[in-house]
Amino acid sequence: MFTSVDDVSARLAATGYLASPAVATTVFLADRLGKPLLVEGPAGVGKTELAKAVAEVAGARLVRLQCYEGVDESRALYEWNHAKQLLRISAGRDETWDDTRTDIFSEEFLLTRPLLTAIRGDDPKVLLIDETDKADVEVEGLLLEVLSDFQVTVPELGTIAATRRPFVVLTSNASRELSEALRRRCLFLHIGFPDEELERRIVRLKVPDLDETLATSVVRVVGALRAMDLRKVPSVAETIDWARTLLALGADTLDETVVRDSLGVLLKHHDDVLKATAKLDLDAV
Repeated sequence: MFTSVDDVSARLAATGYLASPAVATTVFLADRLGKPLLVEGPAGVGKTELAKAVAEVAGARLVRLQCYEGVDESRALYEWNHAKQLLRISAGRDETWDDTRTDIFSEEFLLTRPLLTAIRGDDPKVLLIDETDKADVEVEGLLLEVLSDFQVTVPELGTIAATRRPFVVLTSNASRELSEALRRRCLFLHIGFPDEELERRIVRLKVPDLDETLATSVVRVVGALRAMDLRKVPSVAETIDWARTLLALGADTLDETVVRDSLGVLLKHHDDVLKATAKLDLDAV
């Protein structure tokens, strides 16, 4: 998909995703080496958006597996359409079981889920396995076969191998440690909070009507909040939301009243709001 690291940066920027040199380099290597990309970092720093941007750049279909506690093979890989199978069995009462079994365990009755969907067909795809750390440990065993050989075994149909490998992005908020076996199969990228200049560029790109001076102030205040001992520091997504909030309020500058009244956009816990209200010194930022 990409010819160089600079090509990654330029093409992602064209979609509205400003990538740091580390991000652009790792995306280029994942594409060139054909390796899955494991992206870790706090919520709201652009991990999921990176996969979406790559899909847009490549003109590929985004196939997303949203992980959560309790997700299993039937939600991640495939399952059989049991209701349709029962109807087929009822309609063929005069057939032998061998004839019926051959029919009901065919493509017509197979319900593909994200992992199987991603490796079937010749069209380009980006497979996003989102919030991998929220899935149970047992799901990682399922991922190993897919990410190692890009193939899936369906006992009734045999092994289905990819004719065109998808670009794979796994994201994690590091709420639990992923297995070493899974990590070995991936290139690793950590996306943290951007530096002040990059975040200012992101805000200006996402909220172009915001005055540049105010955008700079927004980024500096958010940086000051991140330096505090808060339960949940503001993410980049929340910085953008705050910039849009200030624009909607018609604020030209940041004063104590505007900041106090809109802190709920940045902070999501009452004790964090109280701490920020007491400690934030606008003159210092």
